Amino acid sequence: MNVLVVIILAVFAIAALLALIRIVIGPSILDRVVASDVLLTEIMCILGADMVINHHTRSLPVLLIIAAVGVFGSISIARFVARRDNPR
Repeated sequence: MNVLVVIILAVFAIAALLALIRIVIGPSILDRVVASDVLLTEIMCILGADMVINHHTRSLPVLLIIAAVGVFGSISIARFVARRDNPR
């Protein structure tokens, strides 16, 4: 079981590192938004895996807050980009 946990955490760490690289390098704001959504999803997956491995639900409110921030952030950036691309 410990080897599986280490492998899972390594995969999550590599995915988070790639998302951070895309946030820094991303040529457009939409690339950065997608990468930040991926990073938030990675954090949620890590917290969920921690809850499963350690048999607790203490992180559930944090998961809900992260999900809400991700959704509202994506919506606000999409509205900002839509307004910038379509001036009236």
